[in-house]
Amino acid sequence: MTRRLLLSYLSLMALVLLALEVPFGFVYARNELNRFSHTAELSAVTLASVCEEKLEHGRASDLPEFARDYARRTGSGVVITDRGGMVLADSADAAAAAAEGTNLAAQPDIATALHDRPATGIRDDLVPGVKVLFATVPGGSGDTVPCVVRILYPLTPIAEKVHATWAALGVVGLAVLAVVALIGSALARWITRPLRALERATTQLADGRLTDPPATDRGPPELRRLTATFTRTATRLQHLLHAQQAFASEASHQLKTPLTSLRLRLENFEPHLAACAQDSLGDAIDEVGRLSRMVQGLLALARLENSAITPEAVDLDAVVADRAAIWTAFAGDQRVGIAVGGTKVGRVWAVAGALEQILDNLLSNALGVSPPGTTITLATATATADDGSTVELHVIDQGPGMTAADRQRAFDRFWRAADARHDGTGLGLSMVQRLTRAGGGDVCLNAAPGGGLDAVVRLRPVPTVRARSHSAAHRKIPPLRSSSTTGSRPITGTAPGAEP
Repeated sequence: MTRRLLLSYLSLMALVLLALEVPFGFVYARNELNRFSHTAELSAVTLASVCEEKLEHGRASDLPEFARDYARRTGSGVVITDRGGMVLADSADAAAAAAEGTNLAAQPDIATALHDRPATGIRDDLVPGVKVLFATVPGGSGDTVPCVVRILYPLTPIAEKVHATWAALGVVGLAVLAVVALIGSALARWITRPLRALERATTQLADGRLTDPPATDRGPPELRRLTATFTRTATRLQHLLHAQQAFASEASHQLKTPLTSLRLRLENFEPHLAACAQDSLGDAIDEVGRLSRMVQGLLALARLENSAITPEAVDLDAVVADRAAIWTAFAGDQRVGIAVGGTKVGRVWAVAGALEQILDNLLSNALGVSPPGTTITLATATATADDGSTVELHVIDQGPGMTAADRQRAFDRFWRAADARHDGTGLGLSMVQRLTRAGGGDVCLNAAPGGGLDAVVRLRPVPTVRARSHSAAHRKIPPLRSSSTTGSRPITGTAPGAEP
């Protein structure tokens, strides 16, 4: 912004200088030429009066020497003709001089002067290779014109003077621009210093904590007020964030104990209740469990929204293999298989621990709707998006699937489909979306070929030193390899499901 302000100052000053200096230069050049023309014409009139006097006294033989002497003193050229346009004297050298007795009456300026009218102008054909200013005037004050005097002045001196003036104007303009650049640079830094401080402060605030608040006593008054308002807002926002974080931390401890105690007390009623009340007791215990899972999900979302999280490189292939092994035994109890397929995709950007939670929620949802004898497929593939290459993680089930309208609303908090499981909380997919976007990716739900649901998690790949080429066939999922159910580890730390 400093450079843009400085450029605006210099541009404005350059326009002002051009608007002032260019017209001044042209006016000066025109005035100098007019003054020079007027001086030449006055000199020619004076010389014509002297020539007329010499002709009246019969001293025409003195005119050649008189013309050469005047030309030497003034650096001009002089041509004198009689009343018929015949050359009486020419101050030019012998090689270029018009021979005495040559008739010049046909030339426009001589013809004009013979008609008792002066003529001035600029021509480049009177002296070879030189542009000259001519002043041709008639001699005599009566009705007759006894002689005509033409004075030729080269324009080189006046051109040099005009060029020197233009050069001086250019130097003055550059000097003014240099001064404006120094003053404008200092002024621009003074104006933008509070803005740079605000930029640093907003970056810190976006990262979760404002450690270096901007100074409120620098810069223009408007920016000082803006900085003060921002500081108050940031302080208030930090206080609210700290309060929310404290609530999330305290509530996770304060709510677990009463819910656990309530569940134990309800279970203790079971031996003392009649058989007709056992179903109601079981429903109450299930509702307490669902409430506990909902509280845990809400607290997890609150911690995710209030924390400053930074994506890191995670090996997606290793995470997929690990979660598939953990969920295989649990899926086997419901006679549902888990198969892993796709290409090796390597590392992707994700929040620490997020991929495990994403897969746990998606597998929990898929397992809840998968009929016995079906298979849940985990597949990885590379794809090309508008902003570059991406990595796709597919979780495909063979359940009843969802309508297009339900797939659009599935990521809303607490939303659950009409035929969803009773113990779902409606928070799992919302948490999946938040975790995916926190790492710079996205997630969507598509209809799987042949029925079922295809949850597609798109992630950003970590660039490698040697770029790997992927053909269009990489988008296709290779033949699946089923995970073995023998030797699998026990299920621990799985996230609660949220089948909508």
